[in-house]
Amino acid sequence: MPVPWFLLSLALGRSPVVLSLERIVGPQDTARCSPGLSCHLWDGDLLCLPGSIVSAPGPVLVPTRLQTELVLRCHQETDCDLCVRVTVHLAVRGHWEDPKDEEGLGKVADAEPEEPRNASLQAQVLLSFHSYTTARCVLLEVEVPAALVQPGQSVGSVVFDCFEAALGAEVQIWSYTQPTYQKELNFTQQLPDCRGHEIRDSIQSCWALPWLNVSADGDDVQLILDVSEEQHFGLSLYWNQFDSPTKPWWHRNLTGPHTITLNHTDLVPCLCIQVWPLEPDSVRTSICPFRKDPRAHRNLWRAARLQLLPPRGWRLEAPCSLPAEATLCWQALGGDPCQPLVPPLSRENVTVNEALEFPLLKGHPNLCVQVSSWEKLQLQECLWSDSLGPLKDDMLLVETRGPQNNRSLCALEPSGCTPLLSGASTRAARLGEHLLQDLQSGQCLQLWDSDLGALWACPMNKYTHQRWALVWLACLLLAAVLFLLLLLKKDHVKVWLRLLKADVHAGAAARSRAALLLYSADDEGFERLVGALASALCQLPLRVAVDLWNRRELSAHGPLAWFHAQRRRTLQEGGVVVLLFSPGAVALCHEWLRGRAPAPGVHGPHDAFAASLSCVLPDFLQGRAPGRYVGAFFERLLRADAVPALFRAVPVLALPSQLPDFLRALQGPGGPRPGRLADRAERVSRALQPALDSCLRPPGTPETGRGMGPGAGPGLK
Repeated sequence: MPVPWFLLSLALGRSPVVLSLERIVGPQDTARCSPGLSCHLWDGDLLCLPGSIVSAPGPVLVPTRLQTELVLRCHQETDCDLCVRVTVHLAVRGHWEDPKDEEGLGKVADAEPEEPRNASLQAQVLLSFHSYTTARCVLLEVEVPAALVQPGQSVGSVVFDCFEAALGAEVQIWSYTQPTYQKELNFTQQLPDCRGHEIRDSIQSCWALPWLNVSADGDDVQLILDVSEEQHFGLSLYWNQFDSPTKPWWHRNLTGPHTITLNHTDLVPCLCIQVWPLEPDSVRTSICPFRKDPRAHRNLWRAARLQLLPPRGWRLEAPCSLPAEATLCWQALGGDPCQPLVPPLSRENVTVNEALEFPLLKGHPNLCVQVSSWEKLQLQECLWSDSLGPLKDDMLLVETRGPQNNRSLCALEPSGCTPLLSGASTRAARLGEHLLQDLQSGQCLQLWDSDLGALWACPMNKYTHQRWALVWLACLLLAAVLFLLLLLKKDHVKVWLRLLKADVHAGAAARSRAALLLYSADDEGFERLVGALASALCQLPLRVAVDLWNRRELSAHGPLAWFHAQRRRTLQEGGVVVLLFSPGAVALCHEWLRGRAPAPGVHGPHDAFAASLSCVLPDFLQGRAPGRYVGAFFERLLRADAVPALFRAVPVLALPSQLPDFLRALQGPGGPRPGRLADRAERVSRALQPALDSCLRPPGTPETGRGMGPGAGPGLK
């Protein structure tokens, strides 16, 4: 039996408590003012489009506070609808111009008619009303007599009857004047549902409304609808987002009674439930019971994703709005914490599912994005790692510019920003003069530039030396002594040493194997997927060559010359050439096999796959391919029978299902044991999954995490 988690009445504890509601008769909207004011309600609704804020020419009338009250609009004694009465409090803001400013204008100016200082004030006040199912906008004209015009003083209020709304809905109300002299007022309210006795007795649709109970059963959440067996009703689960169009996540027409099971991983704070009987003009009741559920808030951050939008844009994707700040950080090679670049770059408030722009000149694999909420780090991703390759051993130089062309340089290290010409015992201080020379000679890549300073990434691989030769020699001598001692022990130790030796040889063989990855650049999503695969293979480790990471060399020498050099080097070192088939690659192969080779440059200056077919096809036709080539394809992008039969002379493996066989073919006969190979295949599969999901997702569709997409719905019991 499910254990009650919380009842629906507790889930809506913040809803207004309805004790006794005023009843108004008639379908017409009305407006009335406080004593001394006059007001008029325009007929019909308007299209509300708030304009930009303008300066007040003198005293003006502005709204200062919104107040709501729930009433019942009744057609008969027991045929009523829930309605929201809105009261707008008004005040006078601004002053008349100083009369001294108008002196000296001459008699001509005196002859002009002057607006009396004791004239009345008029204003057009707009009320905008939004809920899940309703959007309205009305215009109220208000006039204040001259006797009440006192700048800075309240003059009274205007009351509008009324906005009809669905039971249990969350509504938002805005108020502003036209023209707009200040930021519009905003008010949010949660409306009650049919639980109140007066509402239940006065609104006929409540008599047949399904009753909903939310309970927990282990890791699952159950929605239990207590209705008769003959009653038909609709139920919709949706993400309540006011900043974007609301779309149902899951919708069904059901027959009661019914129990719907949700996995606890599907819960997010903005997940709401709407239920209604399948009758004409029925009332829809909406509840959002997971707003304060800790599991829902944890799931929201698990579902959040950072997405790179080339060339320098990015976006935080999540199903619900969340308070977050983002900043760039520098991830140095070696596993040290990512160091925020604040200052010089400032933190930025993040709006979910909205494209943002990096203030950068160039991307770099060591640049990462950190997203924090309430000063707690929630997300960190190095968005350029897939397209620009793994982390580099680069030093980040921070240039600070002050007044009178004063500038200072420091190097960002785990201990802080170290001045280059200092006596500190850090790597940057020891190489300070060399780094300055590299910067002046143009060997450093400029990432950011402004009046306040600049950021430079300087390569450090040429300064890598073996400074600890004696220590390594001592370690090797100690290892040799221990090895000799262990040889004198029991036989099972010798067996263990032989196994250890085999593992060492296997690791050396894997590290020494080279792989040349050839693919067709079908689109940007497939290129990111290839970059993710190459980055994952580098961690095994393998030495991977791919044109995606050598665009400068490819442009300088041409794709055909680049492929010849890489193929010769790979095969001379005992490596393997990987043919990664895609729909574009298969189409190119068919063109070559029919004798219609594509014209040079047709497939872009960086497409090494099209250039390589002139050398790859003779190897297959003359039987030289086995042992040199391996084929692969992503099974969710291409069918196995789509690969031309000529290329089946070598293994053609489906990814990610045949990843263990693929890695075994890449690492050769000296590869790791099956258990270790399975672990490596699992790591590569996890690295590929986000890029593969992004490649398969239609353009414009937000990524919201596993189990929360349009195809992931709750189970039915």
